[in-house]
Amino acid sequence: MNLRDEIEATLRAWHAYETGRGSVAVIDFDCAPTTTDTEPAANRLAVHRRLTELRAHADEAGADRLTTRLDADLAYLGALLGQHPPLNDYVQATQGCPAAGWQDGYITHRGDQARQALAALGIQWGPDTVRDLNAVEGPIETDDAPDAIRQAAADYETPVRQVTGSSAPFELNVEMTEVDAYWAYWLDGAGDRIRLRLNLRRASFTKVAARQFALHEVLGHGLQGASWSARAAAEDVPWVRLMSVHAPQQVLLEGLAQALPLFVAPDDELLVTRTRFDHYNQLVRAELHIALNQGASIAELADHATFRMPWITEAAIADLLTDRGANPQLRSYQWAYPAGLDWFANLAQADQPTRTTVLQAAYRDPLTPSDLTALWPEGPIVGGQGT
Repeated sequence: MNLRDEIEATLRAWHAYETGRGSVAVIDFDCAPTTTDTEPAANRLAVHRRLTELRAHADEAGADRLTTRLDADLAYLGALLGQHPPLNDYVQATQGCPAAGWQDGYITHRGDQARQALAALGIQWGPDTVRDLNAVEGPIETDDAPDAIRQAAADYETPVRQVTGSSAPFELNVEMTEVDAYWAYWLDGAGDRIRLRLNLRRASFTKVAARQFALHEVLGHGLQGASWSARAAAEDVPWVRLMSVHAPQQVLLEGLAQALPLFVAPDDELLVTRTRFDHYNQLVRAELHIALNQGASIAELADHATFRMPWITEAAIADLLTDRGANPQLRSYQWAYPAGLDWFANLAQADQPTRTTVLQAAYRDPLTPSDLTALWPEGPIVGGQGT
C-alpha cells in the first residue's frame, strides 16, 4: 500500500469512528468509493498518533500535497481533542490560507456595490432587505423546490461544462431534512453519485435560490466531485481522494460555488444581485470571525453585526458567533466562504484566458489556495490583505 492509500485508510477509519458515535463526518465527498467495510478507529488519540507517523513519512518523501493534507487533518483532530490555537494558525493549517481579513474600506466598497444592485431592484438597505429581496426573487412552495433545482441544474449544465471543460457524468438525488445546523443546503457524495439535502429549518425557497443552489451545490460541488472522481478512476492521482471541509481544497469549493453566477449567468440581474449581497455578508462575517477570536465582547460583536447587516436577527448572530468560536469544524470551515468568494469574485473580472485556465484546473484537481495563487499570481491574496 502506497503512502496516499495509507492516509486514505486512516481517514476512512477515523470517519467510521466519528460517524459511529454520532459525531460530525470526516469525509464529505469520496472520490475513490469502495465496497469494502471499514473497521472504525479505536479512538481519536490512536488516529492522531497514526496521522503523525504518516506526516513524518510524507515529509521524508517530499510529498508536499500529502503533507499539506495531513497538516489539516492533524490540526482539526487536535481541535477535536481540545486544542484551541490562534485563529490564523488554525485556518492556515486547515484551509491553507491566512485569516487576515479585509480592510474596512474594501468591505464598505463591496457593500456599496450590493446596495446599488439592490436599489436597482427597488429594494432599500435596512431591516427588511432580506425579506424584500426574497419577495422579488419569487417565492416557491417547499414541495416544488427539488424540481426547480433539478430544472435549473439542467438549464445551466451545458454552460458550466463549457467553461470548466468537464465531461464527467453524475447522478443527483435530492432529499428533504430538518436539522439544527447553519446550512440550508448540503451536498455530499461518492464517485458520480451526489446527494443534495435541503434543510427545511433553514432554507427559504425562491426561483432565484433554485438557480443559485443548482449552480452552487449541483454544478459546483457535485460536478467538481464527480470530475475529480472520474480523473481518480482513470489516473493514479497524487492527492488524497477523500474530501473534507476542514482541508485546504474547501476554499476552492466554496469560493467557486458561490461565484459561479458571475461566470455563467452575468446577465441574470437577480442572481448577480444575490451574489453581490452574499459577498458583502461574507466579508462582514469574516470581520466578526476575527474579532471574536481576538477577544471582542459579545455586545461589541452584536452591535457591529447589526450596524453592518441591519437585516440580521439576534438568533442568526448568536449562531454565527457560536459556530466561529466554539465549533472546531466550523471555526475552520466558515473561513472558506469569505476567502473563496472574494478571490473568485475578483477572478470574474480577470481576462478570459486566466478565467478559463483557473476554472478548468478547478474541475481537474482539488486545488489549494497556493495552487490558486500559482495559477493567477496577479490576483488578490487568498484570505484577505489584513485589516
